[in-house]
This record gives sequence, C-alpha cells and structure tokens, in this order.
Amino acid sequence: MRYRMTQKLFAMGDDFTIADSLGNDVYLVDGKAFSFGKKLSFLDMDGKELAFISQRLLSMRKTYEIHRAGQLFAEVRKEFSFFKDKYTVDIPGPNDYEVSGSFFDHEYSFSRCGRDVALVSKTYFTWADSYGIDIVDGQDDITILATAVCIDLVNQASRH
Repeated sequence: MRYRMTQKLFAMGDDFTIADSLGNDVYLVDGKAFSFGKKLSFLDMDGKELAFISQRLLSMRKTYEIHRAGQLFAEVRKEFSFFKDKYTVDIPGPNDYEVSGSFFDHEYSFSRCGRDVALVSKTYFTWADSYGIDIVDGQDDITILATAVCIDLVNQASRH
C-alpha cells in the first residue's frame, strides 16, 4: 500500500494528514499543542483513535511510545550509531522493526526479520514536510505510519 503523509503547515500542534495512493485522506494525526512532551492521537477519518503516540521524556535515547487500545503496544527508540541513524520499533515478541537509512536525506526503510517491508521517501519542494510511504502487504500499516511520525518528530527536534 502506498501512502502520502503531509505535515499541516499552519497547525498549533504537530498535525499530519495521511492519504492513500488515490489521494483520499484516510488518517489524521492530531498533535496536542500544549502538552509536556509530544503527544499525538492517530485517528481514522471518523475520529476514532487507532493509536496514541507519546514522547518518553526521561530517557537516555529519544524514545516514543505507541499505545493501542489503551495499552503500550510499541516503543520507538533512536539507537546509538556513529555513521547511520537507526531506530528500533520494539514490539513484544519477535515482531520488532529495524529502521535505517539516511535520515538527513529523509530516505529510510523498515525491515523485519531481515526483509524490507516499508520504504519512506521525503518529497522535496513542498511547503510542508511530505513523505511517500510504501508498505508491503500484510504488514501493520498503523504501526509503520505512527513510527514515521515519531521519526519525523525526532528529526525535527534535531534540526532546531
């Protein structure tokens, strides 16, 4: 499945829209403007919360938590690395995603069990940050999309 994730330009919080390959909006990410640490709701177009993203403030590494159905579902951690940025999406059990690539160039991929399962590429020459995200069928689209949001937030913070 192919998605386009675009950060809203004039928003109070970190807000994103996510559209399908036909350009239809399918998800919204609503960032809370006045919160301690980043907090975002990942919503379907009917306003139902599918995931909640929160920044863990007291952590050695940049870490975000993804909650689903009110429970901690995954942790997104920026790993220590000298030459390449890397992230781990820690999901209970053997289902972790490894994320690596050129975050400076906004080109990175998700792998699971040594197999690439998603690719993220930034679209240039747009007013707001915009990304193309290709996800292999059978993967957890919500977790991958929520992780792409987390990575954008970490990279935004390092640019400022």
